[in-house]
Amino acid sequence: MSFEKAEKYLKDAGFADRISVFDVSSATVELAAVAVGTEPAHIAKSLTFKVSEKPVMIVCAGDAKVNNSKFKAFFHEKATMLTRDEVSELIGHDVGGVCPFGINGGVDVYLDESLKRFDIIYPACGSSNSAVKLSPDELLSLSGAKGYIDVCLY
Repeated sequence: MSFEKAEKYLKDAGFADRISVFDVSSATVELAAVAVGTEPAHIAKSLTFKVSEKPVMIVCAGDAKVNNSKFKAFFHEKATMLTRDEVSELIGHDVGGVCPFGINGGVDVYLDESLKRFDIIYPACGSSNSAVKLSPDELLSLSGAKGYIDVCLY
């Protein structure tokens, strides 16, 4: 059901032709890079946290890692990742296919500055065997993100 939600969201926005579905897994950055045929850094990974008891998604480059000090400086609390069950329940997608398309209401989405290095990036599309080809500006618009933040190192 997650793929269908994300696919409908992207179709309604006119981006259906950018979706790819693979015969292999794209559930990790490394697997997604192989499936897409790109470098891991170009995979846009969606990391989910709980901030003030609310779900937050940070989409960053595949080679980026959240820096705890930067996270705490921006959100004013320690980074606490959602559990696998919380991701499914609060975000609306399962781990391996998490993306900012067709997600549950009440999720604040942010894009990390690490994505701006690239002309093209590939976030998941709601399943562990899909991706969508976008520019960072297209991702910003489609995701409904609150904007770019700097919480990762790469």
